[in-house]
Amino acid sequence: MSSTEKSIGSLSKEDFELLADFRYTLRKFLGFSEAAAIGHGVSAQQYQALLAIEGFPGRSWVTVGELAEQLRIAHHSAVGLVNRMEALQLVKRSPSTEDRRRVEVSLTPKGLGILEKLYRAHREELKTIGPKLITLLHKASSELPDQSPRQSFSSPACSMPEIED
Repeated sequence: MSSTEKSIGSLSKEDFELLADFRYTLRKFLGFSEAAAIGHGVSAQQYQALLAIEGFPGRSWVTVGELAEQLRIAHHSAVGLVNRMEALQLVKRSPSTEDRRRVEVSLTPKGLGILEKLYRAHREELKTIGPKLITLLHKASSELPDQSPRQSFSSPACSMPEIED
């Protein structure tokens, strides 16, 4: 049996090539996303925050804690990010009408304008790279013949590496 053929209990070279190609294609998209954000005057993390706020299910504001969870960063890092974005007039803080201890973070018209431009750019890029991602994801997510139980590697936000904006 050649090294590229599957055998029970082992993975083939093609298995590793598939996963490597999937990760490479994802990184290409993320690289595009980072460059697009910078091209529109915001950092990649600021773009992600704008999207997380406007894209939050059911409403167009988030608490700082929800933003921290969406971005998988520590709460204090989300506070700093909101402070910097507020100074750039991308977001605004408003006291909650339901709970005076809670602050709602929403986009300003400037922040929404930048997000709309980035949304359109990302949708165009997905038209190009999307079909390849779909194909790779479908292949990579298919069952392996000898699959052991899955191990979860999720971690709390506070253990995530800090990303500068």
